[in-house]
Amino acid sequence: MAPASFETSVSEHRLSSMVPAKVTGGNKDLELTNMDLAMKLHYIKAVYFFQPQAAQGLSFDPDLKGPMFQCLEHYFTVSGRIRRSETGRPFIKCNDGGIRAVEARCNQTVDEWLATARDNGHSLDHILAYDQVLGPDLGYSPLVFVQFTWFKCGGISVGLSWAHVLGDAFSASDFLNSWGQIVAGKQIPAKLNNPTLKSEFPTLVSRKPFSLKKVDPVGDRWFTANDCKMVTHSFHITGKQLHHIMTTGSVHDPSKADMVSDFEIVSAIIWQSLSKVRNDSGPRTVTICSNNPLVRDDETATLPVNGMILSTVEADFSVSKVEIVELAKLIAGKQMPENGLIEDFLSGNEEKSDFIVYGANLTFVNMEGANLYGLELKGLKPLFVNYMINGVGDEGTFLIFPSNEKDGGNGKIVTMTLPEDQIEKLKNILGNYWNIAN
Repeated sequence: MAPASFETSVSEHRLSSMVPAKVTGGNKDLELTNMDLAMKLHYIKAVYFFQPQAAQGLSFDPDLKGPMFQCLEHYFTVSGRIRRSETGRPFIKCNDGGIRAVEARCNQTVDEWLATARDNGHSLDHILAYDQVLGPDLGYSPLVFVQFTWFKCGGISVGLSWAHVLGDAFSASDFLNSWGQIVAGKQIPAKLNNPTLKSEFPTLVSRKPFSLKKVDPVGDRWFTANDCKMVTHSFHITGKQLHHIMTTGSVHDPSKADMVSDFEIVSAIIWQSLSKVRNDSGPRTVTICSNNPLVRDDETATLPVNGMILSTVEADFSVSKVEIVELAKLIAGKQMPENGLIEDFLSGNEEKSDFIVYGANLTFVNMEGANLYGLELKGLKPLFVNYMINGVGDEGTFLIFPSNEKDGGNGKIVTMTLPEDQIEKLKNILGNYWNIAN
């Protein structure tokens, strides 16, 4: 556990507003898709750490805050507010209501924070991104907070709190990257309205999607409580460790390792390990969230979107005993996309109900391809980037995304949110069997 002083080392929070530099939305309405509404109880948090050289000479206002005004001209939906139609269906009123800027200070250096955080699984990175829940006054709740935390060494972290109803983690990353381009004095193309997104996968059967879990109605406070205490923990798998796992007897049949990706191997290892933690009582069904490049084929011309493919994978065997490569091949080859099911299911009366996706089943989020290190300050990339999701259900969620290995390796960061009583047990199994998460 991190020292008590670690949690209180961030203070002097000052909030202010940031709005588009020019009138943009024209008070138009943006209809939310059913996929948007499926994500409305989830929130994305991201924290980017920069060394002192990257922040040297920069001021909060105008150097960091000023470019955000320009960025919001392009991302005008981000500045909107949630409203409800006469039928009760939420939508975004593009009224240039703005987002919130938070300036804070930390009494540690960036190196001290990262060293302590690394030893404790970055379990307190979330305090560098402002806590956010939409409502109960939805019409006054900003959809985005950006927190700039100055460290005593002169370094800085940029923390993003992003309402998932706006768009997925890829969209959140694109938003910060666009802001970084403006900070650097570059122009970004004008953003266009998203076309209506239709599922790439036609609905062949009529059933409730397994990737959704119905929760008690939340009204105008978009938050749902868990049945147990959830804890977030991150760990690093180096490129060398991955290579060893993929090319040695660690996967029992190295000749089959080239049939699966790093994401699928890591997911399989975690799925099996967690099954052992739960005494092989499950889960037998997991959810896979992956990028759909077809909705982002022109990243400069689309506003934020919930464009990830949600699929489920079901195992009809003992997950705790199968070979890892076979489990990884199941993940690779037996995904059943549910986007079409979700759209159809929420098109009926169910749109008035509330659901969660992350943690409805054990959920793996594939963020491969996200340009997480595309945000630069003064030409310098972040020392470390962490992404987290709030509002995760009791089954737990794992985000798997690239690390910033200077040697060009293909290491991964895994950020997991699980019930507190399962975290240490899982870490012990991953450490003992796989020499990771130590």
